[in-house]
Amino acid sequence: MKKIAKTNAARLLDAASIQYELIPYEVDETDLGAQHIADQLGEDIGQVFKTLILQGDKTGHLVCVIPGAEEVDLKKAARVSGNKKVDLIPMKELLPTTGYIRGGCSPVGMKKPFPTFIDESCILYDYIYVSAGVRGLQFKIEPQTLADFVEAQLVDLIAERIE
Repeated sequence: MKKIAKTNAARLLDAASIQYELIPYEVDETDLGAQHIADQLGEDIGQVFKTLILQGDKTGHLVCVIPGAEEVDLKKAARVSGNKKVDLIPMKELLPTTGYIRGGCSPVGMKKPFPTFIDESCILYDYIYVSAGVRGLQFKIEPQTLADFVEAQLVDLIAERIE
C-alpha cells in the first residue's frame, strides 16, 4: 500500500489533534462529480459533501458545504449569511480565492477563513466525506468535529426538489 501524501488541510487537522481518515479515490477528469466519488468509496451520495464558494452582495465570499447530489438554494444561503443575494463565484476565481482547484476544494485550509455553512443533513451521519484539498483524496470526518474546526454553522442549504 503506497503512502498517502498529506495535504496542507490534513496538516492543519493534525496540528489541532482532530481525528479523521484520508481516503483516496480514482480521479476521472471527465467526471469530477460527487456521485463518482461516492461510487468509488462505496458510500451513500448523501455522505459525500461538496464545497462551494459563493460571493455575497454584502459580506463577500462564503463557503457552503452540501451533499453531493444536491443543489445549493441561493436564497437560503443569502439569508443565513446576511446577504440579499449570493452567487457561485466564477470557476477562474476559485484557485486565486481559495488556493484550491475544482474537484479539490476543501472547507479546511483555504487561503483565508471565510464564513462557512454546512448543510444540517450532515448530522444524520456518523461521518461525512469532504475534499482533503486535492483531487483524489477525501477526509472521512465526524460532521460536528469538522463544523467546530472551520467554525461553520449547521443550516438548511438545500434547494427543494420539485418532482
